[in-house]
Amino acid sequence: MILEVCANSLESAINAEKAGATRIELCAELGVGGVTPSYGLIKAVLNAVNIPVHILIRPRSGDFTYSNSEFEVMKQDIALCVQLGCAGIVTGVLLKNFLLDEERTQILINEAKTLQFTFHRAFDWLKNPEEAFLTLQSMGVNYVLSSGQKASALLGIPLLSKLNKKGSTCVIMPGGGLRVDNIVNFKNEGFKALHMSGTIFCKTLDEDVPLPMISNSFLVENQIATSSVEVIKQVVALLNNS
Repeated sequence: MILEVCANSLESAINAEKAGATRIELCAELGVGGVTPSYGLIKAVLNAVNIPVHILIRPRSGDFTYSNSEFEVMKQDIALCVQLGCAGIVTGVLLKNFLLDEERTQILINEAKTLQFTFHRAFDWLKNPEEAFLTLQSMGVNYVLSSGQKASALLGIPLLSKLNKKGSTCVIMPGGGLRVDNIVNFKNEGFKALHMSGTIFCKTLDEDVPLPMISNSFLVENQIATSSVEVIKQVVALLNNS
């Protein structure tokens, strides 16, 4: 059975290998569902571990529909992963009506060349998961990461098991809330791959921070923050007004 560990740092990746994980999904900012890690982090992890490393390709938090410029960034990030010799990528694109964006997903599959391709938990927003899974399988996707469209994969086992039986070339990989006290449930269901972070929280400062730097207004999944031409023009005009 494959155990993929979602690692958010060099230390996490090294710990995953030490603990016996099969492979790593490398990302940044787990608190928002993950975004693409930096070039420096990718290089450092590839140099430090011997197990396969798959890279999350997600240019921002929020939804899974992307502008043309964001999509170009995703393609460039995949090209970098190919160049660096990563084992796989983890990504996916939806339409605004929560259906699979087949065209753009296929482009990303093609860009990945021989790298393994995991369609990530955008799958859990799809209106037609069974149909979409068969489509992804026919497109050449190797893994689908999913919580079974529930708040945790444990609650999503009914859908996950149903999809698992439909898989031939594409593997259903349960992820979301997998822990020591529930992992045997997934083993007993016969899944071939499992995904978890296995994180603990370590205190870094002895005192409370003097001022919070996290802005909840940025953490809205049906909105994205974009610098406004109009707002900045107004400020520039005020600054230039003598």
